[in-house]
Amino acid sequence: MNNPDCIFCKIAKGQIPSTKVYEDANFVAFLDIMPANKGHILIIPKKHYITLDHMPPDLTRGLMDVELKMAKAMVNALRPDGYNCLQNNHIAAGQLVPHAHVHIIPRYNGDKVTIDWGHESYEGTEIEELAKKIIDKYNEENKK
Repeated sequence: MNNPDCIFCKIAKGQIPSTKVYEDANFVAFLDIMPANKGHILIIPKKHYITLDHMPPDLTRGLMDVELKMAKAMVNALRPDGYNCLQNNHIAAGQLVPHAHVHIIPRYNGDKVTIDWGHESYEGTEIEELAKKIIDKYNEENKK
């Protein structure tokens, strides 16, 4: 279940060097070589999944466990003023490498990192209609 052309699969297999900060049977965490801030960590599953929703539930829970461990370690080691945990899915959401991964970015007051989006507003009953679509689809998919 690996993609021979995927840079993250190559890192997971040790074919491309990385500065690992954590590894277990399912995941590798390493420092990003083009960090938003120094200490920026990437966490990847060793198996190739393009996005979070392609991963099996037990593996997504494992990813969150590793994310928590690495966030705590990074905070204790670097003492940032804050941190971001980001997980992008598909190009439209900012995913640059098509292999599921999480970013943990240390943040410092006055740093140059920007994570910004505009804000939209709902009109009329639009919020309730969208909520109903999501609830209905969730219920449909979880009747199994």
